[in-house]
Parts: sequence; structure tokens; C-alpha cells
Amino acid sequence: MLSSIDFTIVAVYAVALFLLAQWISRESAGQAKNSNDYFLAGNALPWWAIGASLIAANISAEQIIGMSGSGYAIGLAIASYEWMAAITLILVGKYLLPVFLKSGIYTMPQFLEQRFDGRVRTVMAFFWLGVYVFVNLTAILWLGALAINTVAGVDLIYGLIFLGVFSIAYSLYGGLKAVAFTDIIQVTLLVFGGLLIAWILLQEVSGGEGIISGMSILMDRAPEKFDMILSTDSPHYASLPGLSVLIGGMWVMNLSYWGFNQYIIQRALAAKSLDEAQKGIAFAAFLKLLMPVIVVLPGIAMFVLDGGGSSPDQAYPNAMTLLPEGIKGLVFAALLAAIVSSLASMTNSISTIFTLDVYPHFGGNPDTNPVLVGRWVAAIAMVIAMITAQPLLGNFDQAFQYIQEFTGFFTPGIVVIFVLGIFYKKTTADAALTAAIGSAVFSFLFKILWPELPFIDRVGLVFVICAALALVVSALRPQPQSGAVELSEVNFATSTGFNFASVLVALILAAFYVTWW
Repeated sequence: MLSSIDFTIVAVYAVALFLLAQWISRESAGQAKNSNDYFLAGNALPWWAIGASLIAANISAEQIIGMSGSGYAIGLAIASYEWMAAITLILVGKYLLPVFLKSGIYTMPQFLEQRFDGRVRTVMAFFWLGVYVFVNLTAILWLGALAINTVAGVDLIYGLIFLGVFSIAYSLYGGLKAVAFTDIIQVTLLVFGGLLIAWILLQEVSGGEGIISGMSILMDRAPEKFDMILSTDSPHYASLPGLSVLIGGMWVMNLSYWGFNQYIIQRALAAKSLDEAQKGIAFAAFLKLLMPVIVVLPGIAMFVLDGGGSSPDQAYPNAMTLLPEGIKGLVFAALLAAIVSSLASMTNSISTIFTLDVYPHFGGNPDTNPVLVGRWVAAIAMVIAMITAQPLLGNFDQAFQYIQEFTGFFTPGIVVIFVLGIFYKKTTADAALTAAIGSAVFSFLFKILWPELPFIDRVGLVFVICAALALVVSALRPQPQSGAVELSEVNFATSTGFNFASVLVALILAAFYVTWW
């Protein structure tokens, strides 16, 4: 339970965050926010805000609680989601951001309409809205409420309501600008608090002999938790099937999340310039290399400390109960920072897609202020997620794995649509729709008819099938390609600093895999 000192620390954080967000969101005299101000922060985000906001949006309850739970159950192998994401970010910065920023888009569905047609835009807009509200928002709320319940003893429902209301309260008025600039504070607190809990747990494991001794004891007592590439005889092979994490379906998962996901890419779209966006991407890549220490290592430490006798998703909340007074409040504030920043980011993206991609095309009043529509949509989406969180997620032991598998039904088609749409001029709108529908159909068929196929392998296989289908449909039913991307007009050159960062990230990642192969 939290002491009065802990509660004071959390309260100070909450009040400070709210006041800072309102200060950032203020408007100049006689001026009101327009769509660009609210949804893209006036295209004024610097690199450090972009990088921090990318990580703050990404790292939330589903990462901290969920990945710690997977670290408890599986081990360091789950860190592949973090480490492979670092390389994916570099690829996004090099090859995708130049295309998106040149097109001047606000949303991913908007790009799809430019490239294909309104049908593709509408289908994907509704898909993303459904996933964001009923999968992502609900997961963040439920796992966050679980953490509050374990550490502070607050009833799950009250904790869930607090998270939803607070995240809306501090972000609703200012939009993306309020979210992105407060994320600097959120990420600082998240990293500091996460490293602190890892340090304390390693000290606990070693009996006060230091963190190096603690790591050595972890590797001695649970060597199976330090296999980065799982063998076929591992009980968790279905979740992380060997080399597929390096050469298979995980690339599809990561490209979909970091390259074509409104919730993430919106920060880069709001950059001052392409160079500034790429700097932010590189900054985020380095932070991703650090994340397993914060979100995976505590789970492994708790496995050793309690002998593997707890529910995986209780690993991180239980770890927090071991912290001393004051420190517990600081780490709890860091966890809240991760949760509410992700909630705020998600609701902002939901409001952006609905306001710009759905509302105008389905009878929306063209005279209505889009900022007002966006605010209402954000609030309504949060209420829906709060109502459905427990029924949808209350019965899962490893929520992170559930989220990955569910989204894996659709991500192969998404990646096919964007990759072929950008790099193959002859790809048609019908081909894009075929890939989208085929992704869901083939994924569900493989799930039913070939249940032993690991889901990451399934993602890779469905991606290949959908790509082949899209190419065939494009060849059999050619269509005018007025919206095709002219790659010759896109500047893919990157700065020396970005190139150096890319090489360094690759070398660090290689060292990790060589060490824990």
C-alpha cells in the first residue's frame, strides 16, 4: 500500500502535469486553435519532443505490466519486440517519413485516399478506430487499473475511472501539442523510475551485493530466461518462434506499428521538418534499446524472487510493493505517467481519424468546428473504453501477448497496402482492399485449421499470401494510377548524424543478440 508520502508524491505529479498541460495549451489573444494546431501541434514539434512522445505513447500499461508479465513467463526473448523496434524506427525514418511528410497528410487513411481511393480510406479508418478503442484503449485502462489496485489498494473500477478522466482532463483542450510537450516530463519520469525499480530489484536479488551481482544471480538461477532465440522445445516457442523474430513476421508487426500506425506516426507528421522528424526517430530508437531494462528485467527478477508462483501480469505490481516509502510513490508516479500519456495519445489519434476521415464523409456538418468535434470524440471514445475494458480483458493472464495476436490478424494486410502502395506504382485500390480483407480471412483460417502455427509465423505467411494476391489483382484488373507515389521526387537522403545513429543502433543491437543468443 502507498503511504501518505507516496500519495503526496503522486498528487504533486498529477497537479503539476495538469497545470503544465494547460499552460502549454494556452492560446494567443484573439486566436483559436484550428485543425493543424489541435491535431498536428501546428507542425512545430522539435526532435526531442517527437522522440520522447513516440516512447511515451508506446510505453504504457500494456508494455510495462504486460511485457514484465511476459518477461516473468518467457524471459528476455520478449525484449525482441523492443530491440527490433529500434531498427524498424531507423527504417521508418529513412524510407517512409520522407514520403508521408512530402504528401502533407494529417492521417494514414488520408494518405490511402491520395494513393488509392475513398473506399480504402474509409475501410481502414473504421478498422483503426475499432482497434484503438476496443483493443488498445481498453488494454491500457485495464492493466493500469490492475497496477493501481495492487499497489494502492484502489478498487479496479475506481482506478480505471481515474485514469480515463485524468488523461482526458489534461489533454482534451490542447490536443497533440499538450500531449507531446508534456511527454518530455513523462518520459523522464518513466525512464528514471523504471531504472530505479530495476536497480532496487537487482539489489534485492543479490541481498545488497550490487546490481552486477544481482544480474549474475538472475542468470545463474534462471538461465532459461536469458535465451533471446527460443528453441522448438521451449514451452513459449509459439509466442516467439526462434529465428522468426529476426527474419520473419515480427518485421511485419513492427513495420505496421511504427510505420503505418496513426497513434505513433502522428508525432512525426507534426515535426517542424523532415530532418527534425528523423532526429526524433533516431532518439526514440536509442530509447527503445534501453526499454527492456525497464519493462522486461523486473519481470525476470520477480520470477527469481518469488519462485515463479504468481500470475505473470502481477509481476510488476508485486515488484512495486517491495519498494521503500517515497521511492514507491515516485515509481508509481512513473507508471501513471506512462499510462496517462498513452491514453491521451490514443484518444487524440482517435479524434483525429474520426474528425478528418469519417465525420466529413458521413453527413457531418461542414460548418462545425473540427476541434470541437475532436474533443467530443476523444471523450466519448474514453467512456466506451472504460465501459468495455473489464469484459474484454479481465480474463487474460498475458494481455500483451493477446494484443499482439489479435492485431496480428490484420497487420499483414496493412503492411502490404502501404509497402506496395508506396513502392509499386501499379498497385490498385482493388488490390489494396483484397489485401485488407484477405489478411483477416487467411489469419482466421490459419488460426482454426493450423492452430499450432506460431502467430508470428502466421503473420509472415499471411503477409506473403496477401502481397501475392495484391500483385495478381493489380495485374488482372489494372486501374488508373493518378495517385501513385513518384519516388524520384522524394528526397531519401539523410544527414550524417542520422546515418551515424543508425549504424550505432545496429551495432548495439547485434551485441545484445550475440551476448544472449
